[in-house]
Amino acid sequence: MTLVDTLQTSFKTVLSYRLRSFLIVFAMALGVAAVVILTALGDGARNYVINQFSSIGTNLLVVLPGRAETSGSFLGAVLGQTPRDLTLKDAQLIGRLPQVRRYAPLNVGEAELSAANRLRAVTVLGSNANLIPIRHMKLAQGSFMVQGTESNAQIVLGAKIAKEFFPRTQAVGQRIRLGDSRFLVSGVLMSQGETMGFNTDEIVIIPIDYAQTMFNTTSLFRILIEAKSHSEIEPAKQAILATMKQSHDGEEDITVITQDAILSTFDRILQALTMAVAGIAAISLVVAGILVMNVMLVAVSQRTAEIGLLKAIGATSADIRRLFFAEAILLSVVGAILGFLLGQFGSLMLRLALPQLPAWPPAWATIAGIMVALTTGVLASIAPASKAAKLDAVNALGKK
Repeated sequence: MTLVDTLQTSFKTVLSYRLRSFLIVFAMALGVAAVVILTALGDGARNYVINQFSSIGTNLLVVLPGRAETSGSFLGAVLGQTPRDLTLKDAQLIGRLPQVRRYAPLNVGEAELSAANRLRAVTVLGSNANLIPIRHMKLAQGSFMVQGTESNAQIVLGAKIAKEFFPRTQAVGQRIRLGDSRFLVSGVLMSQGETMGFNTDEIVIIPIDYAQTMFNTTSLFRILIEAKSHSEIEPAKQAILATMKQSHDGEEDITVITQDAILSTFDRILQALTMAVAGIAAISLVVAGILVMNVMLVAVSQRTAEIGLLKAIGATSADIRRLFFAEAILLSVVGAILGFLLGQFGSLMLRLALPQLPAWPPAWATIAGIMVALTTGVLASIAPASKAAKLDAVNALGKK
C-alpha cells in the first residue's frame, strides 16, 4: 500500500465508524481544552496578582515594626517581648536618606463620617502629602496637604464616599465631621476600584497628626518608601536597616519588604500552581489515550474480515500497522484542533465573565496540549496496530 492508499483508507474508515470516531475525537478535544482553559486560568491569576502589586506603586519599599525571623518568635512571645513601635521620628530619618525619593508614614483605623444628615463608618488613612503619589492614586478634584501644611484639618474623600455624601454639590470646600473632629474637604480621589482587596473608593485620608490623635497612638502602622530608582531599591533597604538599627539602640527590630521580593515570591508560587493545574488537566489526555486504545482494540475484532481481505490482496503486516497508526493520527489531529478551539472559546468566556482576570492561554500550554494529544493518540494505537498486523489472513477471512 502506498502512502496515498493508506491515508485514503484510514479517512474512509474514520467516516464509516462515526460513533467510534466521535468518542475518540471528543475525548481528545476535552483533554486539550482542559489544558488550555486551566492554564489560562492559572496564568491569568498570576498576571492579575503581578498587575495588582505593580499598581500599588513603583520602586516601593514597606517598613514594618518587628523583625521577620525564621525561628525563635515563639520564645519572644512567651517572654512578653513585643516589637518596638515605628514613630514619626523613624519616618523622618528614613526620609533623609539619599536613596529615598519620598516617604509616607501610615496609620489605619475606622471612624464615623457624618455630613448632610448622612452617617457611616469609613476606613481612615492617616498620612502626609506623599501617600497619593507613592500609591499611584490620582485626585479627581482639589489637592491634599501642600507639603508643610500637614497640620491643617484637611480630608480627601474616596470617589464613592464623595458621591454618597455630596451627590448634588461639589465635595471640595465642604465641611465634614470625622469622629469628633471637623475637616475641610480639600480633594476627591479618582475612582480606582479595588487593589489587592483594598477599595480606594471607600476610604478617607487625613493628616498623620490628626490620625494619631483620633486613634490615640504615637506609633505608625507602616512606613511606605519610594526609592529614587529601581537600582536604588536594594541600597535603600540596606540603608533603612542600618539607620533604624542605629536609631533603635543597636537592635534590628524592623522588617523592610521590597516590591520586587513580593512579586518574585508570588510569581514563583503561581507559576508552580499553573504547572500543577496543567499537569492535572493533562491526566484527562492520558484517560483519552486509554479510551483510544480500548476502542481501537474493539475495532480490530470488528474489522477482522476487512484486515484478512487486505492481507489476501497483498497488504503486508507493516501496511496494516501503518493503517491503524494513520487512523489514530487523523483522529488525534482532529481532536487536538477541536480541543484548541474549545479551549480558546473557554478562555474567552473566562475573560468576559471575569474582566479583571487576563485569562489568556500561554503559548507553551497550547502547544504542549496539542503535542501531548498527538503523542498519546499514537502511543495508544501501538497495541491495536500490533494486534491487527499479527492477524493471519486465512483465519481472519474464515471468521467472516
